[in-house]
Amino acid sequence: MLKTYLYVPEELNREIIALAHSQKSSKAAIIRQALEKGLTCIEKKGNASVQVLLKIAEIGRKHKVKGPKDGVERFDEYLYGKDWSKDK
Repeated sequence: MLKTYLYVPEELNREIIALAHSQKSSKAAIIRQALEKGLTCIEKKGNASVQVLLKIAEIGRKHKVKGPKDGVERFDEYLYGKDWSKDK
């Protein structure tokens, strides 16, 4: 295990101490546990938009929804209601 230094606000330190005391654990163990859970949460949030898009695609397949054949070429027009290529 590596040793590291961390600055925390006084109120957060009091919460860590109280939690460590109530769980009969060390401050270091509480901080490690919080960091592990926090990192897992951040990782899940990072790919949340991808998960939503995959669910939308799954719904489309389930209900056999067909999109326009020129969807890739006219993506901006369909999405934003404007053909951006005309602004050139």
